[in-house]
Amino acid sequence: MNIKNTLRSVLFISIIVLLSACGSSRQGSAYKDTRYPKREFRGAWLSTAWQSRYQSMTVAQMKAYFTKSLDQLQAMGINAVIFQARPFADAFYKSKYEPWSALLTGVQGVAPEGNFDPLAFLVSECHKRNMELHAWLNPYRVSSKEGERLASNHIYYKHPERFVTYGGKIYFDPGIPDNASYICKIVRDIVLRYDVDAIHMDDYFYPYPIAGEAFPDNNSFNTYARRQGFSANQKNDWRRNNVNQLIREIKHTLEITKPWVRLGISPFGIYRNKKNTPDGSGSNTNGLQNYDDLYADIKLWVKNGWIDYNMPQVYWEIGHSSADYKTLVKWWSENNFDGHLYIGQDVKRTMDGKTGSQLNEKMQLSRNPNLIHGNCFWPAYELLDNYKNIATQLKGNYHKYPALIPAYTHMHKKGPKKVKNLREEYTPTTHMLTWESKSEKYDPETAQYYVVYRFPKGVKEDIDDARYIVATTRQTKYILPYEGARNEYKYVVTAVDGFHNESKGKSKKIRL
Repeated sequence: MNIKNTLRSVLFISIIVLLSACGSSRQGSAYKDTRYPKREFRGAWLSTAWQSRYQSMTVAQMKAYFTKSLDQLQAMGINAVIFQARPFADAFYKSKYEPWSALLTGVQGVAPEGNFDPLAFLVSECHKRNMELHAWLNPYRVSSKEGERLASNHIYYKHPERFVTYGGKIYFDPGIPDNASYICKIVRDIVLRYDVDAIHMDDYFYPYPIAGEAFPDNNSFNTYARRQGFSANQKNDWRRNNVNQLIREIKHTLEITKPWVRLGISPFGIYRNKKNTPDGSGSNTNGLQNYDDLYADIKLWVKNGWIDYNMPQVYWEIGHSSADYKTLVKWWSENNFDGHLYIGQDVKRTMDGKTGSQLNEKMQLSRNPNLIHGNCFWPAYELLDNYKNIATQLKGNYHKYPALIPAYTHMHKKGPKKVKNLREEYTPTTHMLTWESKSEKYDPETAQYYVVYRFPKGVKEDIDDARYIVATTRQTKYILPYEGARNEYKYVVTAVDGFHNESKGKSKKIRL
């Protein structure tokens, strides 16, 4: 790294530290100490694509595996699980439109024992732990390899004219409007039947380009482009418009079905390289591009509010010659348009830096409360394996205290009503704190979960300080510890709505 780049890096970190000390972000979060942020998205991707582990499990083993995994993720501070429910136009859930995934049972279309529904199970188990569950769908992919056998009831056989083959793999043709409508039907079906917190898509829009092979969409281009206002030399613009329309239609589907369910995108880590942008607005990188190669204009989606969070996959290490992590985090934060920005982190590349683990520096860079609002780790399996001690470090340091997910104030910004009747209750075996609250499952403006704070005697009540959070829970009770009736505390309970807006607190002094 030369002197100029070094000075730029120092300046960037200094700005982050300065901004971090300035109080609340637009999401209503306070960062009095960037080591322990009160609000931070802490996600993990639980993938199913190219994962054969589930095929060898019985349903009982799978339930046990999921339960253990969620316990581990919760213990290391993860507050959102991104579960890949539709990897290849198939399903890890009960669907009347698409077949059961071969990655679940070994043969596409064959149901698991007892019609076990992994998505339903994970939604329920995540919510028991007050973790979010985001249903991760891949919109256009159909097959994972050449010659793959599809179930006989697959839509591919019903409407073969709506698909193309590229690199030996089958894809929905993004240029056919009926395909966007079909994908929206899948989204609507999921959010109607499952209490997912968000619909999530990653970087697989138009497929990654194959050298020497053109994507075979001439038929759809010739059929639809002119009537949509595109000339013969505007195929790339037309492709981007196809994806734009899909994103807009999915967001509209959510708004008219369950408007509190969010839409999140996790794009490839480079929007455009500076050398490819006439105005020099791209990043100082040299790699595959969302805009030019995948036809995903993520910057436009963020700017226009078509998505609720952006989670770029900045998987490279600090100092990478073609795609430096610092360069990309800075670029995305400067092109955020006041949206929710979470950074996708690659576990192995983070822990295997040229000079050792880069976890500390990456976590510091991500904790800019005005621009960056959390992280998501890829893949969850490496967190569960505690790869090079990452889970231990998250639990003992970076995620030492719980964090609330930043509030989605662009969707709704008024906090729910305070809890009422905060009181102590005793049973023969339990000392509890209980309260009452207005909470309706399908009214996201009411309380959906609660935060319990504990302040020792003599410590000023401050619910912006995450160090005093002892629990977040979806129950209206909290079991108190026993300390021999020697210590006095003030407990404070707040209500949080479905958009993560927090109410004012209700307090009570208790001797433990």
